[in-house]
Amino acid sequence: MSATAPYAGPSPIRRPLAAAALLAALVSLVFGLLLAGAGPASAHAALTGSDPADGAVVDTAPKEVTLSFSEAIAVGDDSIRVLDPSGKRADTQAEPRDLSEGSTVRYGVALHSGLPDGTYTVAWQAISADSHPISGAFTFSIGAPSDTTVALPSQEAGGGPVGVVYDIARYAAYGGFVLLVGGSAFVLVCWRGGATALPMQRLVVRGWLTLTAATLVMLLLRNPYTGSGKFADAFDLAGLQSVLDTKPGAALVSRLLLLGAAALFIAVLFGTYARREDEREKKDLTFGLAVGGGVVATGIAATWAMSEHASTGIQANIAMPVDVLHLLAVAAWLGGLASLLVALYRTPDIGSAAVRRFSAVAFGSVVVLAATGIYQSWRQVGSWSALTGTRYGQLLILKVALIAVLLAVAWFSRRWTGRLTDSAVASEDASEEEPESESEPESVSADPDPERAAQLARQRAALTATKKKRIRDADPQRSGLRRSVLAEAAVAVVLLAVTTMLTSTEPGRTEEEAAGGTPSASAPAAGGPVNLKMPFDTGGQNGKGTVRIDIEPGRTGSNDLHVWIDGSDGKPMDVPELKLALTLESKDIGPLPVVPDRLAEGHWSASAVQIPMAGDWKIDVTVRTSDIDQVTIDKNAKIG
Repeated sequence: MSATAPYAGPSPIRRPLAAAALLAALVSLVFGLLLAGAGPASAHAALTGSDPADGAVVDTAPKEVTLSFSEAIAVGDDSIRVLDPSGKRADTQAEPRDLSEGSTVRYGVALHSGLPDGTYTVAWQAISADSHPISGAFTFSIGAPSDTTVALPSQEAGGGPVGVVYDIARYAAYGGFVLLVGGSAFVLVCWRGGATALPMQRLVVRGWLTLTAATLVMLLLRNPYTGSGKFADAFDLAGLQSVLDTKPGAALVSRLLLLGAAALFIAVLFGTYARREDEREKKDLTFGLAVGGGVVATGIAATWAMSEHASTGIQANIAMPVDVLHLLAVAAWLGGLASLLVALYRTPDIGSAAVRRFSAVAFGSVVVLAATGIYQSWRQVGSWSALTGTRYGQLLILKVALIAVLLAVAWFSRRWTGRLTDSAVASEDASEEEPESESEPESVSADPDPERAAQLARQRAALTATKKKRIRDADPQRSGLRRSVLAEAAVAVVLLAVTTMLTSTEPGRTEEEAAGGTPSASAPAAGGPVNLKMPFDTGGQNGKGTVRIDIEPGRTGSNDLHVWIDGSDGKPMDVPELKLALTLESKDIGPLPVVPDRLAEGHWSASAVQIPMAGDWKIDVTVRTSDIDQVTIDKNAKIG
């Protein structure tokens, strides 16, 4: 809701200008600090170098292969695999040796002796210090390059159906945390009478259930998410035990234990606290619940801070408590907003005083969010190029824009809040002066029949609730406030989704460093973007068109591939099926299949397409325009 102090009277010119000036100052400060830059930082680990280097040709077989990373990683037995040209393991299949020294993170695997000449593929997969799985592959040759039958994995670590379900659970966990913490804080701080309101109880309990269920799903899927990618491995006891030994696994288990304490807090809040009538006793219980609930909420927020972006990189000892404050401020603001929305639509009893108190809470939350968000943005981005040229930076810009929209809508809610005070008083006066047009049931005590007395009591309660609802719905200020708060909630849902995406996206600073390389990194083969245009004709009705392909950066390693299909009229054309394959015929590599995802009408995309070595690659494109009309076309392109 409103992110400003309680309303103190209208000022139609100065208040919009002051709000706009405050917003402009905050945005300017954010991007000003982003320009300041800082020392190196990382979040998702990145491969910074290898020996032998990517694409290198060595005279004799090395005794081992070593990989260097930008930060600490967790490895397992098969984290680094070396495959010979026939696809057989060329390494000894022992657990990678930790060769790290000081700030340099390096792991190595020993190779069999007497390896023959040819091209070898190194495939690696590990878990970054911020809990996200990472993977990649590259090649080197002994003596001279040769043909290879190794097909590089087309799916990134953490992808596939398991990755989709895990990401959904991650989003649900954030949503449940916001409702649980924000709803409870709303009841204790803004509207104590809400403890007896059934809609408020349901909101908080559903937040607890959502967070608990999402945490269990993430714990069970953690092993397949970072490993095989198969749902069946969710109940592998050995895999689950290995997860419990990791930092993310410990964080999830800690969260479940804290949720047990949260269940006790909820029981007291909506049980003993709701029934307490003595004001002094209730005040003491409020203080105890606030302290206990604050400790539990802080602990739950810390389970994210200790296992994700904040736990690694520069100034981790500062970043983790800052991240906890950021999460608590988000919950207080967005969770309180959801609570206010439920109260305005589902309960007739919430008054203007509770709305004004939430206005003050929301203002404090926004101040905390601005301060912590500026620090986090500087830490994870650090430069204009990383802000505008990386996915993380672009999502961050979108988040700032959504916050600006949310504050703009909150300003209108604040205006309705100020008007609500006088309107509420007037409505109460009107209700007191309103003649008793409806017949009231006779006194309950006048009827000796207990069943009849209970029935009359229910009728009286229903009439009272109906009268309150009629007065509430007739109040134009309250209706306006409901609409503006509903708009805020809609923007908040999108904002929460973008925030969740940020937590699973490689920070801009790290992505830029990995793309630019470091002194110890092996430089990829030089290249440039590949642009192809290929006409096709499947022979059927509406079977003619043109395929346009862009491959960026067009060099060895990971590439982004985009495909556009235009019909004969030049307009975007959708087709039932589109497949691609890459073949380096001179080295007998491939075909390497690529199955792009549809982004929009006539537009497909695939990320992390691995090009193992430079050369003249043949790109086969299969287009199907109907059940029976299909054609495969090809074109060569120099990559690397």
